[in-house]
Amino acid sequence: MTIPLFTGVIGYITNWTGVLMLFQPIAFHGVRVPGLRALYPFLPKRIQVLPLLSYDGRMGWQGIVPSRADKMASIAVDKGLAKLGSVSDFYRELEPDKLAEHLASIADAQITDIVEEILRREHPQLWYNLPSQVRDMVHARVRQQLPEILRELTEELGANIDQLIDVKQMVIRYFQARPHLLNTLFQVLGAKELRFMQNFGFYFGAPMGALLVLVLHVTGWSTWVVLPLGGVIIGWVVNWIGINMIFAPAYPKWWCPWRQGLLIKRQSEITDGYAELVSSQVMTVANIGDELLNGPRSDRTMQMLEDTLRPAADRALGPARPAVKFMLGSREYDSLQATLTTEAMSIAPIAFADPDFNLQQGKQINDYIAKQMSALKPPDFVEMLRSAIKQDEWLLFVHGGALGLLAGYAHILIFGTGVATTWV
Repeated sequence: MTIPLFTGVIGYITNWTGVLMLFQPIAFHGVRVPGLRALYPFLPKRIQVLPLLSYDGRMGWQGIVPSRADKMASIAVDKGLAKLGSVSDFYRELEPDKLAEHLASIADAQITDIVEEILRREHPQLWYNLPSQVRDMVHARVRQQLPEILRELTEELGANIDQLIDVKQMVIRYFQARPHLLNTLFQVLGAKELRFMQNFGFYFGAPMGALLVLVLHVTGWSTWVVLPLGGVIIGWVVNWIGINMIFAPAYPKWWCPWRQGLLIKRQSEITDGYAELVSSQVMTVANIGDELLNGPRSDRTMQMLEDTLRPAADRALGPARPAVKFMLGSREYDSLQATLTTEAMSIAPIAFADPDFNLQQGKQINDYIAKQMSALKPPDFVEMLRSAIKQDEWLLFVHGGALGLLAGYAHILIFGTGVATTWV
């Protein structure tokens, strides 16, 4: 009676700690080991990437998911977001026309002050000598031309968005800086399945313990062999079955006791959760704007902004342009154009970071992702969710086997070697 109870409890603990090991702790915690820091660079890459070691010479543990933030984010893009659409598809869902209107509404309140400040700073004498009617005309033309200029700007962004943003690198950097969000992604989507895995450890472990009792009684094999070896098999298999019950089979099979992967049965529910998380945390106006203006390809964005905005000075001056250019000279006039462009570009970060606009446009992305995910075939849906952790599943199996081995010896230590060799 003690063996099934023991294997059931150990099965539960095995899966509970296995799930915990996936997500906790967020950062690496460990103790410094003398000589490990010097040895670390010479270790095989396969050993270095294990969440057991740190490059600074510590041995400890970091949650598998947080420790693989860059790799998992990469897989999430390749197998997840890439299946939902390209960055240009996401950009279209942000409605560039509304983005242009939003930029214009913010710029309209600031452009007059920007023009005034630049001209007073760069060419105060000229500006003060201009009649007030001419100055008013300049301001009026700037505000009149602004919506069209910004519409052209958002169209240019959309036409070149694939060259301006590397989505994979954007998502990787985002999750590297916020590994807890990657945890949330998996824990929210698979909360019910993770809970099932914990409970399944007991449901499977207890009957297998009864089987071990039968083996001990019928075969007469040594307890020192049966319990530790049985513990390894149970610990390994319980995790293997638990994982496969969650993800497989993709389509219902009559011969399968659970018919279909538990996660797939909740595709519509998970779709809503995934869409909400991605649209509110990852593919947002603020994040796309930050990547455009500050990412590795921001120089291309700035060049495009400059090429689009520089003609704005000419269009704003209108008929007065030849006279102003003559009075300033070509070099000074070009300098004025560049200054106006630089100042105008400072409006973009404010517009992209607006929380109300992000919330409003996030609903568009949410609906788009939910719609696209609902159209995914079950195998693609499973691949998108499982691929991020599949490469590290073996750690759960090894963890289960190791705990099963220790549990077998612990049982012998507590109850002795003669347990279950005769019927009570």
